[in-house]
Amino acid sequence: METDDVIKNKENKEFILKAVSENGKFLDLASPELQDDKEVVMAALNQDAESLEFASQRLKDDKEVIMKGVKGAPWTICYASDRLRADKEVVFESCGAYGQALYFASEELRDDREIVKAAVENKGIIIKYASDRLRNDKELALISVKQNKQAYHFISQELQQDDEIKALL
Repeated sequence: METDDVIKNKENKEFILKAVSENGKFLDLASPELQDDKEVVMAALNQDAESLEFASQRLKDDKEVIMKGVKGAPWTICYASDRLRADKEVVFESCGAYGQALYFASEELRDDREIVKAAVENKGIIIKYASDRLRNDKELALISVKQNKQAYHFISQELQQDDEIKALL
């Protein structure tokens, strides 16, 4: 399928459904109405989860749509609405596969031990985005520093003096 054909048919739902089923990123060329059509967006996500970028703002606030994107490409949580960045299930799904997702999590979830543990197990240095309280959690600090020695610089001053943690350096 050619880009020009997609552009010419950007308002034709049947055509766009076929196009995004072949190349999810063709969603970028669809009309705003079809970028806001859940069936079209889900078809695009089935082919390429990164196409979440081109979904409407309304659908970026739809948990089913965001979960589909995050399961296929965990970093796409960056496109989620603020409401869904505060949804524990969505953020946990993303952080478990892509620790950097903690950066996009709400302040409240950056203070959720389960979320932060999933993130630092995946990418230790991401502890820098955890709450102050959790940067002072010894178990999380140990996980982080074992995974990436640079994480040491982001744990609490108190834990930086801990012998067990210093022994990891």
